[in-house]
Amino acid sequence: MTEVRKAAVVGAGVIGAGWAARYLWNGIDVAIYDPGPETERRCREVLEAADRSLQYLYGRPPHQRGNVSFAPDLASAVSGADIVQESAPEREDTKRAVLAEIDASAPAHAPIGSSTSGLLPSRLQADMRHPERFLVSHPFNPVYLLPLVELCAGEQTDPATVQAADAIYRDLGMRPLTVRKEIDGFVADRLLEALWREALWLVHDDVATVAEVDDAVRFGAGLRWALMGSFQTYRIAGGEDGMRHFMAQFGPALKWPWTKLMDVPDLTDAFLDKIGAQSDAQAMGRDTAELERERDMGLIAMLRALKPEGLAAGGTLAEHQSRWAPHPPVDLDAQLPLHLLDAVVPPEAVDYNRHMTESHYLALFGQTADALLAAIGLDADALAAGHSYFTAESHLRHLGQLRLGDQVYLTTQILGADEKRIHAFHRLRRADDHTLAATAEQMYLHVDTTTDRVCPASAAIQANVRRLAAAHATLPQPESAGRAITPVRRLAA
Repeated sequence: MTEVRKAAVVGAGVIGAGWAARYLWNGIDVAIYDPGPETERRCREVLEAADRSLQYLYGRPPHQRGNVSFAPDLASAVSGADIVQESAPEREDTKRAVLAEIDASAPAHAPIGSSTSGLLPSRLQADMRHPERFLVSHPFNPVYLLPLVELCAGEQTDPATVQAADAIYRDLGMRPLTVRKEIDGFVADRLLEALWREALWLVHDDVATVAEVDDAVRFGAGLRWALMGSFQTYRIAGGEDGMRHFMAQFGPALKWPWTKLMDVPDLTDAFLDKIGAQSDAQAMGRDTAELERERDMGLIAMLRALKPEGLAAGGTLAEHQSRWAPHPPVDLDAQLPLHLLDAVVPPEAVDYNRHMTESHYLALFGQTADALLAAIGLDADALAAGHSYFTAESHLRHLGQLRLGDQVYLTTQILGADEKRIHAFHRLRRADDHTLAATAEQMYLHVDTTTDRVCPASAAIQANVRRLAAAHATLPQPESAGRAITPVRRLAA
């Protein structure tokens, strides 16, 4: 597979800008083209919001962001691109014309993906001179958070194009779903369309308001759908006898006259006014930007909750993050504190005062200690051989307040070491102005994990510790090193 260094995004509405954000977060340069007069302003607003959300999701800034540029014309945007994402308006004639122009200018090796939510790829590729490199790559909004992307080939698409696109999207942290047969609406939108038709009838017939229909989803099945789809949900509902029992019990109900799937209420002005008024009431004065922020924060919370167990989209997130280098490279001979960790204050680390919680200060220092131990050679092989360091003492000082979204970095200075101990001093600083927010002084003891007894570290680890200690020997001692809490005189009874 060709390494993706540059992506071109043609059409920079909500979907196109979302694609750009996902590419940029993965260190890929993006050239954007959209003839709209407000393209750059609107796109940068989406990119800013997406970057903030992604930092909350991953708990840190990216190791390397790609660079974004806005091209004056389509040919300039796709020049030198390794993949092209077309997100033009959802009209077949418009997309066919844009795709033909992309095909004429993009490098021969670049797959061309369309974000269409339902148009058939065989029709979209009809005017292309190289239709074999075209496919549908249908994402879901917001593209930078939701991992699903449906891949659908047309009659002239080379299967190798689908394979290459699948690999590229997986590297972006997405979950590709290849549609086995070309069909209008693909898979996910056909499911969504069925629910949408029923929702419109329920509002049209005054069975429920738009808010009540949404509540029926978000407080019920929607929570299950974050973990498993309809088939697995109903398998569980069948109990020990599984899906066959469920179908035998509830299958006959499918013939009852419940659904209006093949019919749609007339979209009269009165009906549209009803939907609009109820939707306005549901929003309670919140504008689109506020609703998008709430949506992103809710998605982030669910994805982060699903990540530890590797469930559904949380598993995709965990797999994507596991491929990143866990810690930045470290020079053990540099005569300055080690820069070991970059992070961002996530939503779950903020308390009722809107400040970072005490427990998260300790968590960040713990992650920094892990990075230090990795730097001196405490890797998986060393751990398997029974080598580890345990924290014996900690002294934290809280010097400044940190808030949601603050970018921070942590450095470590070695104050002393021997064959069994490491005496470290960590500093936590806000990234924008380098303000010192907290320090932690810690002592680590080397332990044989097979006996749980303190013992000398291996020769290789000791050698790395000595290098660090020697490099830091010339650094001035931190003013607060060795300080304990000053006793407070008791109040008189």
